[in-house]
Parts: sequence; structure tokens; C-alpha cells
Amino acid sequence: MITKVKFLSVFMAMILLLGAGVLIADEAAKAKALVEQGVIMAVTKGEGPTLKAIQNINGPFIDGDLYLFAGPLDRVTMIAHPYKPQIVNTDLSTFNDGHGNYLFFDFAKIAIEDGAGWTEYWWPKPGKEELSHKRTYVMKVPGKDMYIGCGYYSD
Repeated sequence: MITKVKFLSVFMAMILLLGAGVLIADEAAKAKALVEQGVIMAVTKGEGPTLKAIQNINGPFIDGDLYLFAGPLDRVTMIAHPYKPQIVNTDLSTFNDGHGNYLFFDFAKIAIEDGAGWTEYWWPKPGKEELSHKRTYVMKVPGKDMYIGCGYYSD
């Protein structure tokens, strides 16, 4: 009887862990797809309408805790952020997340060196003050000096 209970406990724990892994993989896929949609809009409709759509908290690039943001390749700042408009066009070169990550440098570096990729850092969830662990996908917009990113919270 104890063996059955132990087996069921281990089995349930494995199911919960696998389920959490699927949710994280799903969030990563959704974040990447949202970035790709933003990049397509920037290429087909232009930078101005895309940045306006990204800034709009009721716009097409908000999906729960997922949202797009955009930055230039030649400066360390944001050019669009729906939940933190106060950082748009602000020098962010000395900003770090409190854990030693200079995320705004990392975003541009990934876009310039790799074209696209993932990074991790700490950032507050929309409407919150406390920091949460976040994984973000960043992609350079072809033909533009900007990148678009989207991340998901892994905690």
C-alpha cells in the first residue's frame, strides 16, 4: 500500500512538472509569435504605425502578460513600451535589473549580432512593483534600425 501511495505521489509530481514545462513552452512560443507579428507589421506597414500599435495598451500586441516593446539599435532606450511609457526615449544605458543584467544593452546586442534570440532578466509584471523572472525574445526588424521584443514571466 505504501509503495502505491509513493508511486502515485511521484507520478502526480511528474505530471505537474510536465504540465508546467508545457505551459512555459507555450508561453515562449506565444511570445515569439507575437514578436514575429510585430516585425511583419513594421516591414509591411512601417515603423510609425507599428510603434503606435505597440504603445496602445488596448492594441493588437497585448495578450495577457505578453506585450511587445521596441527599441533602436543605435541608442540604449525604448521607442515603444505599453506599460512603461516613462522609459520611452530615456537614456537607459546605466539601467540594470538589480541582478546585474543590463537588459537594454542585451536586447540591441542580440538583434545586431544574431538577428534574433532569447535573454533573461528581472522585470515587474504589468501593474506590479516586485520583480519577476522574465525570458524575452528579441528580433531585429529587417531594413530598420530597430528591434521588437516580447517576454514571458517564468515564475
